[in-house]
Parts: sequence; C-alpha cells; structure tokens
Amino acid sequence: MGSRLFANITTLPGGYDFREASQRAHVAAQLGIEPARISAQPAKSYDEIIEAIAAGKIKGLWVIATNGSHSWIHHRRFNELLGKLDFLVVQEMYHSTETAHRADLILPAAGWGEKDGTLINSERRIGLVKKVARAPGMALSDFHIFKLIAQYWGCGEMFREWSSPEAVFQILKRLSRGQPCDITGIADYRMLENCRGVQWPWPENEADHDDAGTDQPTLPCPPVIERRLFEDGRFFHNDGRARFIFERPRPMPERTNPEFPLLLLTGRGTSSQWHTQSRTSKSDVLRKLYPAQAYIEMNPLDAERFGIVAGGIVRVASRRAHVTANVVITPTVQAGQAFMPMHYVETNALTFAAFDPYSRQPSYKACAISISAL
Repeated sequence: MGSRLFANITTLPGGYDFREASQRAHVAAQLGIEPARISAQPAKSYDEIIEAIAAGKIKGLWVIATNGSHSWIHHRRFNELLGKLDFLVVQEMYHSTETAHRADLILPAAGWGEKDGTLINSERRIGLVKKVARAPGMALSDFHIFKLIAQYWGCGEMFREWSSPEAVFQILKRLSRGQPCDITGIADYRMLENCRGVQWPWPENEADHDDAGTDQPTLPCPPVIERRLFEDGRFFHNDGRARFIFERPRPMPERTNPEFPLLLLTGRGTSSQWHTQSRTSKSDVLRKLYPAQAYIEMNPLDAERFGIVAGGIVRVASRRAHVTANVVITPTVQAGQAFMPMHYVETNALTFAAFDPYSRQPSYKACAISISAL
C-alpha cells in the first residue's frame, strides 16, 4: 500500500500525477531537485522490463527483494533472459534465492527488526518498525544501500536531507500535504509509537493541538474507532465520483485441447508456505508442516479417466515445460481442472504469460496442461 501512495509506476510520491508539469514541479521543489529530473513518462512495468532485456535494450538489472527466477511466469524463459544481461545485481536478505544464484553482485540487505522505518497496512494504518538487532555480517538496510550508491554515483548531494529514515518520513509528510493521503498531523516516529500507528488521512487541521501550559505541543492520537473512507459517497476525483475500468469477460487466453485437456489453477498452498519460500523454507518447524515434493491436486473423475492413482508420481506438462509432482486426488477440485501451489519452483515453469492491459498485473492463475502417470 505504501508504494501506491509514495510512488510506483502510476504516480509520484504523495499521489501526484507525473503527466502534469505543475505537479512534477511541485514534487521536485519538495525534494530539492530540478523538475527536469522527473520523467513525464511512466517507468516500465515488470513484464516490459523483461521484454526489454529480450530486445537487448536493457543490459543491466538491479533486483530488489524479489525472486523472479522462481516466481515469474514461464520462469525458464525469464532465467534464459537473465543470462543475456551484462550485469545482474540482487539486493536481498538471502543469498540462497534462485535469483541470487544468478547474480554478478549481491548487496546483502538487513531484514525486519534490523532496521528502522514505517509501513502501511491494508486498513491505511502507518506503523513504526524499530531496529532491535544488528544486521549480520556486511548487511545494511535498504535505505543505507541506496544512500551509499547515490554517493558513489556522484549524486549524493541530491539526498543531503535524507539523513535517516525518520528524516525521509518528514519529506513524505510534506509531499502529502493537501493530498488524499495527507499525514501532516503525524508529528514524528514518537507519535506513531505512542498511538500504536495512525490511519491516513490525518492532516494537521484534524489533529487538535493543545499546547496550553506546555513546552511541547501535545499531539493527541486519532480516535480509536474506525475511520472509513468514502462513507460520504465522494471519491478522490474532481466530480467526486468513483471510476471503474471494466470490459466484457474474455475467453481464457490459453484454452485446453485434446493434447492439453486440463486447466491448471495455481494459488497458495498451506499456511506454512509463503511466496517463493525464501524464508519459510529456512524453518525446520515449517518444513515439517508441508510436503517437500511438489504436488498436484486433481478430481477423482479425471484420475479415473487418465489412469492416475492417489499418491503416485505424475508428469505435468504444458506448452512450455514439463515437471514431475506427487498427485493428490480430491473432490474439492472441479473435474477438468487441477491445482498446484505456487510456492514450488516447478509450478511457474508451466504457467502462461498473460497480463492485464491496464495494471500490467500478471495472471498466474491458469494454463492448459496434461497429466500422465509415471
């Protein structure tokens, strides 16, 4: 959620629009940089970066806290494309991820509890993260890695005000003023700690400062009751109305046929697995709670149709790759479909690269496969 408020490919920090020259100038002034340094064009989305590598337009890639060699759709092609790069940098807590194995340079990053900062959760609450342990070895917080690289690239002066994570929080506060995500009423990290987090928006005009008879103003916490957005039916557009993007439903981008008769669905497996298992696979306790071998679930009718027995090993094939997996036969999967957890590296060797045309969000959810007994 924080990336959507404080800059991703669709916005500038604070929710400003990069397409508007006046808004680019305002953000530049708050950051103390020249307006020309802010592009009027959006950055490339994840899939566009990958295709630019394929086209030879990107020669160096800096990957931060993500593991595309495991998670990207049709990841065998992804890994082949990484081999085309002149230089691959991976900034990561763990040197053991599949992407880190391919890196020319690893920048070891500190983890949660080893650095200071803030986060925003899905109910808009900004919370404080406090450093309680020193990062091991040469690891540094992402903040300090960025600062050092800026210094050695010769642009450290641009970040002179960025003396600490809390100093950057104050910059972000300035950028939020008058915006839907206005947090100018949050004084500092101490207030976040005292209030156990603060929901945005919390502008100065709502924060009732009472400094009578004190040297320091008392900054009361927002009310504990839920503060919901849009209860008045007005949204953050000039006309106050919501905007939706919608289209008529389309057929699946990859359909089944006699060669690949089943539809593979992917998703989360167990509560003891998370994403690409960069962390959960390190825990002896968690590893005991899920199968080590990749598995696929299929309906009893399909199992009978294809001669599959429960607990057997099967070959799962798509138009891109084939993998082996243990089979689980269960009526909870609809006939004509199968399911594999996304946490196994085998799963995304099979998947089909399709992307939402507006958000560029990838669809990992379905592709055509065949299953045969081994």
